[in-house]
Amino acid sequence: MHALARPFLLVGLLAAAGCGGSDGSGDAGEPFRNPVHGENFPDPHVIRVGDTYYAYGTNDEDGNVQTLRSRDLVRWTKGADALPKLGAWAYEGKTWAPEVLAAGDGGYVLYYTANGADFGRQCVGRAVATSPEGPFEDRWEEPLVCQRDEGGSIDASPFRDEDGTLYLLWKNDGNCCGLDTYIYSQRLSPDGLELVGEPARLVKQDAPWEGPLVEAPTLWRQDGGYYLFFSANVFDSDAYSVGYATCESPSGPCRDAAENPILKSACDASGPGHQTVLRDDDGETWLVYHAWPANRAEQERELWIDPLAWEDGKPSVEGPTCEEQPGP
Repeated sequence: MHALARPFLLVGLLAAAGCGGSDGSGDAGEPFRNPVHGENFPDPHVIRVGDTYYAYGTNDEDGNVQTLRSRDLVRWTKGADALPKLGAWAYEGKTWAPEVLAAGDGGYVLYYTANGADFGRQCVGRAVATSPEGPFEDRWEEPLVCQRDEGGSIDASPFRDEDGTLYLLWKNDGNCCGLDTYIYSQRLSPDGLELVGEPARLVKQDAPWEGPLVEAPTLWRQDGGYYLFFSANVFDSDAYSVGYATCESPSGPCRDAAENPILKSACDASGPGHQTVLRDDDGETWLVYHAWPANRAEQERELWIDPLAWEDGKPSVEGPTCEEQPGP
Protein backbone atom coordinates (compact mmCIF):
# COMPACT_ATOMS: atom_id res chain seq x y z
CA MET A 1 0.00 0.00 0.00
CA HIS A 2 1.22 3.40 -0.82
CA ALA A 3 -0.41 6.34 0.90
CA LEU A 4 1.93 9.30 1.18
CA ALA A 5 1.31 10.23 4.80
CA ARG A 6 0.64 7.47 7.30
CA PRO A 7 2.07 6.65 10.73
CA PHE A 8 5.03 4.32 10.73
CA LEU A 9 4.76 0.89 12.27
CA LEU A 10 8.26 -0.16 13.28
CA VAL A 11 8.40 -3.89 13.87
CA GLY A 12 12.06 -4.12 14.73
CA LEU A 13 15.16 -2.03 14.62
CA LEU A 14 15.18 -2.08 10.80
CA ALA A 15 13.09 -4.05 8.38
CA ALA A 16 8.29 -4.95 -14.89
CA ALA A 17 7.92 -6.95 -15.76
CA GLY A 18 10.03 -8.17 -18.59
CA CYS A 19 11.48 -11.12 -20.43
CA GLY A 20 14.97 -12.34 -19.64
CA GLY A 21 17.54 -14.66 -21.12
CA SER A 22 20.74 -16.23 -19.93
CA ASP A 23 23.21 -14.47 -17.69
CA GLY A 24 25.84 -12.36 -19.41
CA SER A 25 29.08 -10.81 -18.40
CA GLY A 26 30.93 -7.63 -19.18
CA ASP A 27 32.63 -4.60 -17.77
CA ALA A 28 30.94 -2.99 -14.79
CA GLY A 29 30.05 0.68 -14.83
CA GLU A 30 31.39 3.47 -12.67
CA PRO A 31 31.12 2.89 -8.91
CA PHE A 32 28.03 4.20 -7.15
CA ARG A 33 26.46 4.24 -3.72
CA ASN A 34 22.79 3.79 -2.74
CA PRO A 35 20.33 5.42 -2.77
CA VAL A 36 20.62 6.41 -6.44
CA HIS A 37 17.80 8.95 -6.06
CA GLY A 38 17.64 10.40 -2.56
CA GLU A 39 14.19 11.96 -2.89
CA ASN A 40 10.70 10.59 -2.44
CA PHE A 41 9.96 8.09 -5.25
CA PRO A 42 7.76 5.23 -3.98
CA ASP A 43 6.78 2.10 -5.89
CA PRO A 44 9.29 2.46 -8.73
CA HIS A 45 8.79 0.82 -12.10
CA VAL A 46 11.48 1.13 -14.78
CA ILE A 47 11.48 0.38 -18.50
CA ARG A 48 14.16 0.88 -21.10
CA VAL A 49 13.51 2.54 -24.46
CA GLY A 50 16.57 2.77 -26.68
CA ASP A 51 19.46 3.91 -24.51
CA THR A 52 17.28 5.58 -21.87
CA TYR A 53 15.70 4.21 -18.71
CA TYR A 54 12.36 5.69 -17.67
CA ALA A 55 11.15 5.37 -14.08
CA TYR A 56 7.60 5.89 -12.85
CA GLY A 57 6.58 6.42 -9.23
CA THR A 58 3.64 7.02 -6.93
CA ASN A 59 2.10 10.50 -6.72
CA ASP A 60 3.86 13.33 -4.94
CA GLU A 61 3.71 17.11 -5.00
CA ASP A 62 5.15 16.80 -8.52
CA GLY A 63 1.95 15.24 -9.86
CA ASN A 64 -0.08 12.05 -10.24
CA VAL A 65 2.74 9.92 -11.69
CA GLN A 66 6.30 10.98 -10.98
CA THR A 67 8.90 10.31 -13.67
CA LEU A 68 12.68 10.07 -13.84
CA ARG A 69 15.04 9.26 -16.70
CA SER A 70 18.59 7.91 -16.77
CA ARG A 71 21.19 6.47 -19.13
CA ASP A 72 22.87 4.27 -16.51
CA LEU A 73 20.33 3.46 -13.71
CA VAL A 74 22.48 5.53 -11.34
CA ARG A 75 22.17 9.20 -12.32
CA TRP A 76 18.55 10.29 -12.60
CA THR A 77 16.84 13.44 -13.89
CA LYS A 78 13.30 14.44 -12.99
CA GLY A 79 10.66 14.57 -15.69
CA ALA A 80 7.10 15.82 -15.98
CA ASP A 81 3.93 14.28 -14.54
CA ALA A 82 3.15 11.33 -16.84
CA LEU A 83 -0.59 11.39 -16.05
CA PRO A 84 -1.70 15.02 -15.61
CA LYS A 85 -5.39 14.05 -15.60
CA LEU A 86 -6.91 10.89 -14.14
CA GLY A 87 -9.69 8.87 -15.71
CA ALA A 88 -13.28 9.93 -15.10
CA TRP A 89 -13.71 7.02 -12.66
CA ALA A 90 -10.90 8.10 -10.31
CA TYR A 91 -10.44 10.52 -7.41
CA GLU A 92 -7.54 12.98 -7.64
CA GLY A 93 -4.74 12.87 -5.07
CA LYS A 94 -4.24 9.16 -4.47
CA THR A 95 -2.48 7.67 -7.49
CA TRP A 96 0.16 5.02 -7.00
CA ALA A 97 2.07 1.99 -8.28
CA PRO A 98 2.25 3.03 -11.97
CA GLU A 99 3.77 0.60 -14.48
CA VAL A 100 4.24 1.04 -18.23
CA LEU A 101 4.09 -1.42 -21.12
CA ALA A 102 5.60 -0.78 -24.55
CA ALA A 103 2.63 -1.95 -26.62
CA GLY A 104 4.61 -2.89 -29.72
CA ASP A 105 2.82 -0.49 -32.08
CA GLY A 106 4.87 2.53 -31.09
CA GLY A 107 2.50 3.30 -28.24
CA TYR A 108 2.66 2.83 -24.47
CA VAL A 109 0.11 1.76 -21.87
CA LEU A 110 0.27 3.02 -18.29
CA TYR A 111 -1.45 0.96 -15.57
CA TYR A 112 -2.14 2.83 -12.34
CA THR A 113 -4.03 2.52 -9.05
CA ALA A 114 -6.49 5.16 -7.85
CA ASN A 115 -9.56 5.46 -5.65
CA GLY A 116 -12.65 4.67 -7.70
CA ALA A 117 -15.13 7.53 -7.34
CA ASP A 118 -18.21 5.33 -7.81
CA PHE A 119 -16.76 2.04 -6.68
CA GLY A 120 -15.82 2.73 -3.06
CA ARG A 121 -12.55 0.85 -3.55
CA GLN A 122 -9.11 1.24 -5.02
CA CYS A 123 -9.11 0.17 -8.67
CA VAL A 124 -6.68 -0.24 -11.56
CA GLY A 125 -6.98 1.93 -14.65
CA ARG A 126 -5.08 2.22 -17.92
CA ALA A 127 -3.98 5.17 -20.00
CA VAL A 128 -2.22 5.50 -23.35
CA ALA A 129 0.48 7.68 -24.88
CA THR A 130 2.78 7.80 -27.89
CA SER A 131 5.87 8.49 -25.79
CA PRO A 132 7.21 6.76 -22.65
CA GLU A 133 7.30 10.19 -21.00
CA GLY A 134 3.60 10.76 -21.66
CA PRO A 135 1.39 12.57 -21.21
CA PHE A 136 -0.81 9.48 -20.81
CA GLU A 137 -4.58 9.74 -21.29
CA ASP A 138 -7.17 7.52 -19.59
CA ARG A 139 -10.04 7.53 -22.10
CA TRP A 140 -12.24 5.06 -20.23
CA GLU A 141 -15.26 5.69 -18.04
CA GLU A 142 -14.52 2.70 -15.81
CA PRO A 143 -11.38 1.07 -14.41
CA LEU A 144 -9.79 -2.00 -15.96
CA VAL A 145 -9.84 -4.04 -12.73
CA CYS A 146 -11.86 -3.40 -9.58
CA GLN A 147 -12.65 -6.39 -7.32
CA ARG A 148 -15.11 -4.66 -5.02
CA ASP A 149 -15.98 -7.89 -3.19
CA GLU A 150 -12.29 -8.56 -2.47
CA GLY A 151 -11.31 -5.12 -1.15
CA GLY A 152 -10.46 -3.56 -4.50
CA SER A 153 -7.50 -4.04 -6.85
CA ILE A 154 -4.03 -2.42 -6.83
CA ASP A 155 -0.44 -2.80 -8.04
CA ALA A 156 -0.98 -3.77 -11.69
CA SER A 157 2.11 -5.09 -13.50
CA PRO A 158 2.24 -6.12 -17.20
CA PHE A 159 4.26 -9.07 -18.52
CA ARG A 160 5.08 -10.05 -22.10
CA ASP A 161 5.92 -13.71 -22.59
CA GLU A 162 8.46 -14.94 -25.12
CA ASP A 163 5.71 -15.70 -27.65
CA GLY A 164 4.36 -12.15 -27.33
CA THR A 165 1.34 -13.04 -25.19
CA LEU A 166 0.54 -10.29 -22.67
CA TYR A 167 -0.57 -10.74 -19.08
CA LEU A 168 -1.54 -8.39 -16.29
CA LEU A 169 -0.74 -9.18 -12.67
CA TRP A 170 -2.22 -7.37 -9.68
CA LYS A 171 -3.19 -7.72 -6.03
CA ASN A 172 -6.65 -7.71 -4.52
CA ASP A 173 -6.58 -5.20 -1.65
CA GLY A 174 -8.09 -7.57 0.90
CA ASN A 175 -6.00 -6.32 3.82
CA CYS A 176 -8.17 -3.19 3.78
CA CYS A 177 -11.08 -5.29 5.02
CA GLY A 178 -9.73 -8.30 6.92
CA LEU A 179 -9.62 -10.49 3.78
CA ASP A 180 -6.88 -12.59 2.24
CA THR A 181 -4.66 -11.01 -0.39
CA TYR A 182 -3.75 -12.78 -3.61
CA ILE A 183 -1.52 -12.03 -6.57
CA TYR A 184 -3.71 -12.47 -9.65
CA SER A 185 -2.75 -13.03 -13.29
CA GLN A 186 -4.93 -12.67 -16.38
CA ARG A 187 -4.27 -12.48 -20.10
CA LEU A 188 -4.41 -9.12 -21.84
CA SER A 189 -5.54 -8.32 -25.37
CA PRO A 190 -2.66 -7.78 -27.84
CA ASP A 191 -2.94 -4.01 -27.42
CA GLY A 192 -2.76 -4.32 -23.62
CA LEU A 193 -6.05 -2.50 -23.08
CA GLU A 194 -8.54 -5.25 -22.19
CA LEU A 195 -8.53 -8.38 -20.04
CA VAL A 196 -9.11 -11.75 -21.73
CA GLY A 197 -10.47 -14.92 -20.14
CA GLU A 198 -10.50 -15.51 -16.39
CA PRO A 199 -8.00 -14.49 -13.69
CA ALA A 200 -5.82 -17.01 -11.85
CA ARG A 201 -4.62 -16.79 -8.27
CA LEU A 202 -0.86 -17.29 -7.99
CA VAL A 203 0.21 -16.71 -4.36
CA LYS A 204 -1.29 -15.43 -1.09
CA GLN A 205 -0.07 -14.33 2.36
CA ASP A 206 0.55 -17.77 3.89
CA ALA A 207 4.04 -17.44 5.42
CA PRO A 208 5.03 -15.67 8.68
CA TRP A 209 7.38 -13.17 6.97
CA GLU A 210 4.52 -12.00 4.72
CA GLY A 211 2.42 -10.69 7.61
CA PRO A 212 -1.09 -9.62 6.53
CA LEU A 213 -0.49 -9.22 2.79
CA VAL A 214 1.37 -9.85 -0.44
CA GLU A 215 1.54 -7.19 -3.18
CA ALA A 216 3.64 -5.52 -5.91
CA PRO A 217 4.08 -8.45 -8.36
CA THR A 218 6.86 -8.62 -10.96
CA LEU A 219 6.91 -11.61 -13.33
CA TRP A 220 10.26 -12.38 -14.93
CA ARG A 221 11.41 -15.00 -17.44
CA GLN A 222 14.86 -16.45 -16.76
CA ASP A 223 16.55 -19.47 -18.36
CA GLY A 224 13.25 -21.00 -19.39
CA GLY A 225 11.54 -20.52 -16.02
CA TYR A 226 8.97 -18.08 -14.64
CA TYR A 227 9.82 -16.17 -11.47
CA LEU A 228 7.21 -14.16 -9.61
CA PHE A 229 8.81 -11.51 -7.38
CA PHE A 230 6.54 -9.82 -4.85
CA SER A 231 6.65 -7.67 -1.74
CA ALA A 232 4.97 -8.54 1.55
CA ASN A 233 4.05 -7.24 5.00
CA VAL A 234 3.12 -3.69 6.06
CA PHE A 235 4.55 -1.15 3.62
CA ASP A 236 5.61 1.45 6.21
CA SER A 237 7.27 -1.01 8.58
CA ASP A 238 10.77 -2.40 8.62
CA ALA A 239 9.28 -5.89 8.11
CA TYR A 240 8.37 -5.05 4.50
CA SER A 241 10.47 -7.34 2.30
CA VAL A 242 10.77 -9.00 -1.11
CA GLY A 243 10.40 -12.69 -1.90
CA TYR A 244 9.70 -14.79 -4.96
CA ALA A 245 7.87 -17.86 -6.21
CA THR A 246 8.59 -20.17 -9.13
CA CYS A 247 5.71 -20.68 -11.56
CA GLU A 248 4.94 -23.25 -14.24
CA SER A 249 3.36 -20.58 -16.44
CA PRO A 250 2.21 -16.94 -16.19
CA SER A 251 -1.11 -18.37 -14.96
CA GLY A 252 0.51 -20.64 -12.37
CA PRO A 253 0.65 -22.78 -10.44
CA CYS A 254 3.34 -21.06 -8.37
CA ARG A 255 5.35 -22.16 -5.34
CA ASP A 256 6.95 -19.84 -2.79
CA ALA A 257 10.72 -20.12 -2.40
CA ALA A 258 11.91 -21.69 0.83
CA GLU A 259 14.62 -19.03 1.26
CA ASN A 260 12.19 -16.08 1.32
CA PRO A 261 12.56 -13.20 1.89
CA ILE A 262 15.51 -12.49 -0.40
CA LEU A 263 15.61 -8.74 0.29
CA LYS A 264 14.95 -7.26 3.72
CA SER A 265 15.97 -4.33 5.89
CA ALA A 266 19.72 -3.81 6.28
CA CYS A 267 22.26 -1.01 6.67
CA ASP A 268 20.54 2.27 5.71
CA ALA A 269 17.53 0.66 3.99
CA SER A 270 14.34 0.04 5.98
CA GLY A 271 11.36 -1.80 4.50
CA PRO A 272 12.80 -2.35 0.99
CA GLY A 273 10.28 -3.39 -1.63
CA HIS A 274 8.02 -2.78 -4.62
CA GLN A 275 10.66 -4.04 -6.99
CA THR A 276 11.39 -3.96 -10.72
CA VAL A 277 13.76 -6.39 -12.47
CA LEU A 278 15.97 -5.12 -15.31
CA ARG A 279 18.75 -6.44 -17.52
CA ASP A 280 21.68 -4.20 -18.47
CA ASP A 281 23.82 -4.14 -21.63
CA ASP A 282 26.16 -6.76 -20.17
CA GLY A 283 23.33 -9.21 -19.56
CA GLU A 284 23.37 -8.74 -15.79
CA THR A 285 20.10 -8.41 -13.90
CA TRP A 286 19.34 -5.68 -11.36
CA LEU A 287 16.64 -5.17 -8.77
CA VAL A 288 15.26 -1.63 -8.56
CA TYR A 289 13.23 -0.89 -5.41
CA HIS A 290 12.33 1.72 -2.84
CA ALA A 291 13.41 1.87 0.82
CA TRP A 292 12.84 4.18 3.76
CA PRO A 293 15.93 5.74 5.39
CA ALA A 294 16.77 3.55 8.38
CA ASN A 295 16.64 6.44 10.84
CA ARG A 296 13.29 7.64 9.40
CA ALA A 297 14.48 11.24 9.73
CA GLU A 298 13.01 11.76 6.28
CA GLN A 299 9.57 10.23 5.83
CA GLU A 300 10.06 9.32 2.20
CA ARG A 301 11.01 6.27 0.18
CA GLU A 302 14.18 6.57 -1.86
CA LEU A 303 15.29 4.75 -5.02
CA TRP A 304 17.81 1.90 -4.66
CA ILE A 305 19.36 -0.62 -7.05
CA ASP A 306 21.32 -3.80 -6.36
CA PRO A 307 22.55 -6.78 -8.42
CA LEU A 308 20.23 -9.75 -8.83
CA ALA A 309 22.30 -12.92 -9.11
CA TRP A 310 21.23 -16.36 -10.37
CA GLU A 311 22.64 -19.70 -9.27
CA ASP A 312 21.14 -23.15 -9.79
CA GLY A 313 17.84 -21.61 -10.83
CA LYS A 314 17.54 -19.41 -7.77
CA PRO A 315 17.70 -15.60 -7.67
CA SER A 316 19.44 -13.79 -4.84
CA VAL A 317 19.78 -10.07 -4.19
CA GLU A 318 23.20 -8.72 -3.28
CA GLY A 319 21.71 -6.06 -1.04
CA PRO A 320 20.54 -3.78 0.30
CA THR A 321 24.07 -2.53 -0.29
CA CYS A 322 25.19 0.69 1.37
CA GLU A 323 28.85 0.60 0.48
CA GLU A 324 30.25 1.68 -2.89
CA GLN A 325 29.81 -0.92 -5.65
CA PRO A 326 30.34 -1.24 -9.43
CA GLY A 327 27.53 0.21 -11.51
CA PRO A 328 25.58 -1.35 -14.39
